[in-house]
Amino acid sequence: MWDRVMYLLLVENRGKTVGILLGLLAAILFVSYGFFKTLFIIICIATGYFIGKQLDENKDFENWLNRIFKK
Repeated sequence: MWDRVMYLLLVENRGKTVGILLGLLAAILFVSYGFFKTLFIIICIATGYFIGKQLDENKDFENWLNRIFKK
């Protein structure tokens, strides 16, 4: 039975499950740390995701950094 429930949550309703978990995480962070600290955490996570995505896609990361931080 639990295998069917997990299948429904993780495969058939992946977006809803991820959305609920992200909402729960955001609520816990807001209550624990406040708005601005939570906003900073979210910005750091988004930046890390963007950099990781660039590396995964074999983009020219060094060229991108040079454009951001012009020498």
